Amino acid sequence: MNFNIIVASLLMPTAIFAVAETKTITVTAENRLPFEKLAQPVIVRLDKHAAGMNVSKATAMIDGKEIASQLDDLDKDGIADELVMTVDIPAKKKAVIEVTLDTEGTQAEYEPATNAYIKLRDEKKTHVKVNSVAFPGDINVKTTYNSIYGHGAVMEGLHNAIRIYMDNRQSIDLYGKSQPRLELEVTGFYTTPEQLAEGYGRDILWAGKSVAAGSFRGYQNGSPCTIDTVSSRGQEVIVTGPVRSIVEVTDRDWIYNGKHHQMKQRYAIYAGRHDFDVEVTINGITDGDRFCTGIQKLETDNQGFIETDGLAGSYGSNVPEKKFPELTETLGLGLHVPAVNNGGMMEDEYNYLAMLVPDTHGKIWYSVNVGAEREAGGFKSAESWFDNLKRWHNELSNPCVITIK
Repeated sequence: MNFNIIVASLLMPTAIFAVAETKTITVTAENRLPFEKLAQPVIVRLDKHAAGMNVSKATAMIDGKEIASQLDDLDKDGIADELVMTVDIPAKKKAVIEVTLDTEGTQAEYEPATNAYIKLRDEKKTHVKVNSVAFPGDINVKTTYNSIYGHGAVMEGLHNAIRIYMDNRQSIDLYGKSQPRLELEVTGFYTTPEQLAEGYGRDILWAGKSVAAGSFRGYQNGSPCTIDTVSSRGQEVIVTGPVRSIVEVTDRDWIYNGKHHQMKQRYAIYAGRHDFDVEVTINGITDGDRFCTGIQKLETDNQGFIETDGLAGSYGSNVPEKKFPELTETLGLGLHVPAVNNGGMMEDEYNYLAMLVPDTHGKIWYSVNVGAEREAGGFKSAESWFDNLKRWHNELSNPCVITIK
């Protein structure tokens, strides 16, 4: 026996090759309501249904036809956490999606239907994109507001867009479109007269003293209050893609009722939908803390309602840009609050409000719906808009039943 050969073989490095994994799952989304559900988000938690796999590619098929899907890394650890799709489901029917998950390859490119960005305002007007931005809490909020092109993060779907102001208000402002497409990279919320004549959309809301369209607030002395005293405030694009975009707003050490709170708000928009979802997580909640959101009463010809089960709606006109009083916009707003977070519905001078109760994990959810009259096929009356909101509220209150095998 040659001892040198044995020793040499023991010392030789051993090559380790990653073994590609593939897994197929069947996802069934059942619509139990007596009307069709359009653009329904279907989400697969990969830590549960593909445990141990570092999924880099997913392919989703319905009746042999590929549909758009998106892999999202929500906790930013480099591993996809969720697979998300949107599907149309007829009344009292099921959509069956065959999904193949792979640890090799990259996700296919699909037609973009959502987009999110943060752009800096600079002297050369290049408006450089950044993934995130944060400011110390002692910086004047007018400075933070004006440091961002568009005054905050922008997120759009095919039918409308929002921007989240980078200041203590963190107000949600709205952009309505005339036709379904992505266009904020062109107009940036600042549509020119020439672009307007070409069929582009524009800013459609003047927030004023209101909560605008689903802005999150504290509630003190009988009124909504802003997020004023913080150690830092920031915004980040968590994901942007063909199916879903998510923007996160962070407030560190928010002093509310004399106590420190840590808060994150996540805004999500899905392909093909008019609404957007809000998830708020707050740590440090005390017994005296009260929170709210709402939708504003429009300046002119406002009509609106609130219902105790978590639905509110308004419809009317306003002048979004006071420099151009001749440019009025008519729109409808809607708010849905799930039962677990519904702390009571009320109204004040400017708003239809929902008091918000965090669950046992400090989480709050709600959704906001937007309908611009300028949109082709848009809602032209309060009555039609309110009928739409009641159906939407029913849809969100009775989500599709998802089974995964």
